[in-house]
Amino acid sequence: MAVQQNKKSTNKRGNHRAHDFLTNPPTAIEATTGEVHRRHHISPTGFYRGKKVIATKADE
Repeated sequence: MAVQQNKKSTNKRGNHRAHDFLTNPPTAIEATTGEVHRRHHISPTGFYRGKKVIATKADE
């Protein structure tokens, strides 16, 4: 029967348990382009809530 070498710390045990229940972040669909992005973040092409907020390389 296997016997552990060192006692696992409570911090390590807590981290293991904390990551068991992670879920995917909620996503939204951009109204103008139809792209899927994280809520409250800009879309990959630089749109946020229907407005162009950042210039991308594709614009140049």
